[in-house]
Amino acid sequence: MSVLILILGLTVLLFLWGKWPPDVVALMAMMALYFSGILTLGETLSGFSNPTVIMIAALFIIGEGLARTGWTALAGKKFVALARRSATRLTVILSAGSSLLSGLVSNTGTVAALLPVAVAAAWSAGTFPSKVLMPLAFGSNTGGLLTLTGTPPNIIVSNALETSGQEGFGFFEFGLIGLPLLLISLLYFRFVGFRLLPGNRTANRPASIDTEMHGWIERFSIAENVYRLRIRSMSPMISTRLGAWSLEVQYGVQVLRLRRRHPRLLESGAGFVEFPDPDTELRYHDVLTVKGDPASVDRLMQETKLGLLPQPFNTEELRSEFITQEVGMAQMLITPNSSFVGQRVAMGAYLKKYGIQLLGASRNNKPLPGAEVDIRAGDAFVIRGSWENMEQLKSVYRNLVITGSPDAMARDVEQLTPRSWMALGSLVLLVVLLVLNIVPGAIAALLSAGLVMLTGCVPISQAYRRISWTSVIMIAAMIPMGLALQKTGLASDAANALVASLGQTHPTLLLAGIFLLTTGFSQTINNSATAVLMAPIALMAAASLGLSPQPFLIAVAVSASTAFLTPVGTTTNAMVMSAGGYRFTDYLRVGFPLLLLFFTATLILVPWIWPYR
Repeated sequence: MSVLILILGLTVLLFLWGKWPPDVVALMAMMALYFSGILTLGETLSGFSNPTVIMIAALFIIGEGLARTGWTALAGKKFVALARRSATRLTVILSAGSSLLSGLVSNTGTVAALLPVAVAAAWSAGTFPSKVLMPLAFGSNTGGLLTLTGTPPNIIVSNALETSGQEGFGFFEFGLIGLPLLLISLLYFRFVGFRLLPGNRTANRPASIDTEMHGWIERFSIAENVYRLRIRSMSPMISTRLGAWSLEVQYGVQVLRLRRRHPRLLESGAGFVEFPDPDTELRYHDVLTVKGDPASVDRLMQETKLGLLPQPFNTEELRSEFITQEVGMAQMLITPNSSFVGQRVAMGAYLKKYGIQLLGASRNNKPLPGAEVDIRAGDAFVIRGSWENMEQLKSVYRNLVITGSPDAMARDVEQLTPRSWMALGSLVLLVVLLVLNIVPGAIAALLSAGLVMLTGCVPISQAYRRISWTSVIMIAAMIPMGLALQKTGLASDAANALVASLGQTHPTLLLAGIFLLTTGFSQTINNSATAVLMAPIALMAAASLGLSPQPFLIAVAVSASTAFLTPVGTTTNAMVMSAGGYRFTDYLRVGFPLLLLFFTATLILVPWIWPYR
C-alpha cells in the first residue's frame, strides 16, 4: 500500500507541476502500477477497453459533426443577436448559451466555437472580452452537468455506479442538479459576477470568416470582374459540355461556379456545381458565375446567347456565393523556394492536384490587375476550394503558407444543409438510445459517431483528428489507478477515514468532505482524473455507512466540474485566459463566490433529490 501511496503522490505532483502533458503523466503512473506488481497486465490495460473511454472518444466526433455543419456557429450568432448590444445581457446569454451547448457538445468544443463570436460581440456591445469570456468558460463547465454525456466525470461516476452492481444514472438525471446550478450561475453573473470581472484592455480580435472575407474583397478586389450569366433558351451551349467551349482560351473567362435552375434538375436534387470541370454538362436556365474583363464577358454573352443577371455582387452575396459548409476561402502566400515562382497563372484557374481556384492576387498589399499573373516570391493569393483540400494543400505543394486555419474557419459557417440535419439526427439518435436504454452507452455513441462520418458530416480523415486523444488516453491510463485504489484497500481506508471523521456525525458532513476534496483536486488536476480517483472513495464511504452511493457520486460529478479558482483546472479556463487578458487572481476573485454557491446548493439539493437511504 505504501508503494501505491508513493505512486499516487508522485502522479498528483506531476499533474500539478505541468512539466509533461497529463496523458504522459497518466501513462507513467499506469506503467508504475504494473512494474511495482500492484496490477496484472490485464488490469493495467483495462482502461483501454473500458466502455467509458470508447464513449468519450465517440462523443468528440459527434460534437465535431455539429460544429462542422453549422449548428454551433448558428447558435453563437443567435446568442449575440439576442444580446442587443447590452454588455450584461451578452454576458448572461453567452454563459447560458455555452451551458446549453456543452450539455450536448464537449466543453472544449463549445468554447472553441463560441470564442471568436464572443470576442467580436463584446467589442460590438461596447465592452471588453474579459467581461464575457470567463462566464463563457464557467458556463460550459456548468452545462456539462445537464446530461449524462455533457462531461466525462458524469460518465465516469455513472459507470462506477454500474460497476458496483446498481443501475447507472439516466441521461437527463444530472439535469436535476445541473439546471438549478445553471440558474444560480446566471443570476450570479447578472448581479454580482459581472462587477467582479476585470475590464482588461486587449487588442486581440480573433478573425472570423466574415471579417476575413471583407478584408479579402478589399485587398484583392475579388468582387471586380465577377459576373453571373444565365443560359437562355436560344443559347448553343444547352446540352453541351463545358470543356467544348474552351472559355479560358477563346474568351479569357473562367467559370467559378454553376447553379442549376431548371425545375426538373432541382427536383432531382441538383443544385450547385461548386467546381465545374470540362465534363460538366450545361443545361437551360443554368447560371454561371464567371470571372473575366468586361469586354471578354460581353463578347462571350453575344456569341453564346447568354443573359446577364444585372445585380452586382455585394459582400453578403459574395459570401454565400463562395463560402458554404463544404467550400470556403483562404489566403495563400508564396515563399521564395516555392515551385510556383516564375509560373504564369490565370485568375480563376485551378491548382490541378486538389481543385483549388485562384480568385485574386496581391503584391506588396496591392491587388494585381489583369487576367494572368507572373508569380513572384511574396505574392499573396485568395484561394477557394473544399475546406479539407485547403487544409491539406501545404502537404501537396511545398513552400506555401496558408494563413489562418481553414479547418477552424469551416466551423464558423452558420449555413444549414442536409448534412446539418444528419448531424442533429445523430445526436437525437444517441439521446433516444440512451434514454430508452436500448443498447449500452458506448455502443449508442459509436453508432451515432459512425452515422456522422458515413454521411460526410465530418470527413473521415478529420474525424480522428478531432478526438482529444490527450483526454482519452489520460482517462484510459488513470482508470487502473482507481482499480489499484480498490485492490490494495487504499480507497477503503480513505473512505473509512472520511466516515470516521465526518460520516459518523451526519451524512451531509461526509457529502461536504467529498465535495471539498474533489473540488480541491479539480482546481489543478484534470476533472476526469479527479473523478476517476474520487468515485471509488465515494462508493466505499457510502457502503460503509449503509447509505445510497448516488448522492455522493453526484457530488463527485458536480465538484469535479467546479474548477473555477485557477486557469489550469480545465482546458476551457486556459483557452480564455489569453483572449481575456486574465491573471491568476482574476479566476480566484470571480470563481470563489460561485464555488461557494455551488457548494451550498449541492449540500441542500443533492440529499433532497437523491436521498441517503
